[in-house]
Amino acid sequence: MPDRAESTVHASDPAPEPPPAAAQPGGEKRNAVDRYFSVSARGSSFGREIRGGFATFFTMAYILVLNPIILGSAEDKFGNHLSGPQLVTATALVAAVMTIVMGLAGNLPLALAAGLGLNAVVAFQLAPLMSWPDAMGLIVLEGLLICVLVVTGLREAVMEAIPPALKHAISVGIGLFVAFIGFVDAGFATRIPGETGSVPVQLGLTGQLSGWPVLVFCLGVLLTVALLARGVKGAILISIVAMTVVAVLINEFADIAPTAWGLTVPAVPGDLVAAPDFGLLGSFSLFGAFEQVGAVTIVLLVFTLLLSDFFDTMGTVVGVSSEAGLLDEDGKVPHLGRVLLIDGAAAVAGGAASASSSTSYVESTAGVGEGARTGFASLVTGGLFALALFLTPLVTVVPAQAAAPALIAVGFLLMAQVRHIDWERYEIAVPAFLTIAVMPFTYSITNGIGAGFLAYVVIQAVVGKAAKVHWLLWGASAMFVVYFAIDPVEQLLGVK
Repeated sequence: MPDRAESTVHASDPAPEPPPAAAQPGGEKRNAVDRYFSVSARGSSFGREIRGGFATFFTMAYILVLNPIILGSAEDKFGNHLSGPQLVTATALVAAVMTIVMGLAGNLPLALAAGLGLNAVVAFQLAPLMSWPDAMGLIVLEGLLICVLVVTGLREAVMEAIPPALKHAISVGIGLFVAFIGFVDAGFATRIPGETGSVPVQLGLTGQLSGWPVLVFCLGVLLTVALLARGVKGAILISIVAMTVVAVLINEFADIAPTAWGLTVPAVPGDLVAAPDFGLLGSFSLFGAFEQVGAVTIVLLVFTLLLSDFFDTMGTVVGVSSEAGLLDEDGKVPHLGRVLLIDGAAAVAGGAASASSSTSYVESTAGVGEGARTGFASLVTGGLFALALFLTPLVTVVPAQAAAPALIAVGFLLMAQVRHIDWERYEIAVPAFLTIAVMPFTYSITNGIGAGFLAYVVIQAVVGKAAKVHWLLWGASAMFVVYFAIDPVEQLLGVK
């Protein structure tokens, strides 16, 4: 991983390209692709970018399985279900197109796909109140509203109003969050079913580790950290591929129930190629929801989607850019307005394709951990999603137990930023702590950011520094009050 001081790019730089006279070490002039993506200028190489693109793809390829399961398992107000094969195609297509756009226009190693949590809102909160096209139309409206906020500069202004210490706390919280995701997805930590008054999670399924799948995960973690400690190039990707091979062999020769692996069974597929089905594209109704439910309900539903999408993206963009060493001395993300506009467009595209709202993925940190520093890595990830349109059976061979060790490693890398927080200044340390703790404990980036914002403005007011808090932070905090108190607000307005 290159030194941060060497890889920093200022947000005020006019374009992704470095000065045209720049040359690579050894006197070799850089080619046009290198100059466009600033590969050498950011201390990277095409090898690192390619490895990073592969690592990001394999750590988030689960969405090709999970999104169709979440959306396909729900029914709308009229009892209709979405087609599983069509959902796979829509999910892969939107991820491919928007990730490539992010690489070309945003020049960040940031991948986009259907957002977890957002798809659950669509499936279990929107669909029961209206038809699927109506629900997807609300996603399109939410995405258009985000684009308006970006164009007016409001979304970028909010991000730049956040104190540097809170930005570091967001990165650290995301690190713990992705590590927790890894432990849960692999079955290393599980919810205790049917019990009250006990701890909410436990080791393994029964309070102890058992079964071949968990062994694959544990070996993967050891392999990943060993390779990282040795400074092996491609450590994360090597671990994912190696443990997938091990998982396939174990599944082939050991007596294991398919359900033990979770959503993805590491079995050699019978067919490597499957034709994509584009039947869901364009199946949305922009204003149809207003005919099904009241205007107040629509406003609250869109507000919930908007707030979750807005701040999840904010935390992810800051976390990925920070880990890549791309924030300037003021903690600003390079080409932020462009990046946020692409993310808003991804929400629109997700709704228009019936794949739910698409957003920036925190799993992009896996690619950063592999050395990715530019948008070229996103071209690789997007290209793999495009390939997945035809190779879905092969793509879904990678089980969570083989991919999750990458999230543990990334959690460690992001956690290291905790050293930048002044823990002796309670006025910033307490909000930072709440930001870090609430993310994994509530399984939500948005909740962590909200807790940190609210604590920060309240403490600043108590110590007599309210005037120093940016007005946008006050506004964002007020929205988070509504966000956290949405249930009593709905009851007060007569929605429930």
